[in-house]
Amino acid sequence: MEGQHIQEMFHAIAPRYDFLNRLLSVKQDIKWRKALVEALRLPDNSRVLDIATGTGDVAIEVVRRKGRSVTVWGVDFALGMLQLGRKKIAGANLDANIRQAQGDAFYPPFKQGVFDAVTCAFGIRNISDKKKVLKVFFDLLKPGGQVLILELTLPKTGFMKYLYLIYFQRVLPVIGKMISKVSEAYSYLPQSVLHFPPRAAFCSLLRDTGFEDVSCKPLTVGICTLFSGVKPEK
Repeated sequence: MEGQHIQEMFHAIAPRYDFLNRLLSVKQDIKWRKALVEALRLPDNSRVLDIATGTGDVAIEVVRRKGRSVTVWGVDFALGMLQLGRKKIAGANLDANIRQAQGDAFYPPFKQGVFDAVTCAFGIRNISDKKKVLKVFFDLLKPGGQVLILELTLPKTGFMKYLYLIYFQRVLPVIGKMISKVSEAYSYLPQSVLHFPPRAAFCSLLRDTGFEDVSCKPLTVGICTLFSGVKPEK
């Protein structure tokens, strides 16, 4: 699916996006985002870039857990997501700490080497050239900065994988269509996960980009995985 089509699709599902995330993951998505934020090692007065920020869940969680000395920039290409995010950020009284920009992950409007961390939750599978975007993340980080990527993946064990695929390919698209009224979005979701690289292959991409201390942590029997890496100090 082409980038502009994906952008339009996410703009269309924005009003029901948070509700469907909670429903379809049985609220596990909240737990997964917390795992990402807990893995952040941030100095005082740090700057975090949240790519594919959506409605701002990760950005809000970062400031709540890491303190108000942190500034988070959230970037997303779907205007509908950002509009909802602005309301949530204002409701949480975090306008001073979280800023938003509509933009492309390949061309974020920032100088290189200015962020202490780059995060991306449930967005990188929608980006066709993963090697290119990882290089963008790498260049935006300060030396010693972290990249943390949260993504839906396939369970490791055969039986759980079998059950998951039944739910993911047959049940989830039906529920998603009923609630979002956008049929293709929740048919696209299973396909995008199935085409995401295996954990080991994605870790290799991170290493090839130049990241060190690369790791992957399966969450909830592997339905989601937290990938991490560090830009070398020198």
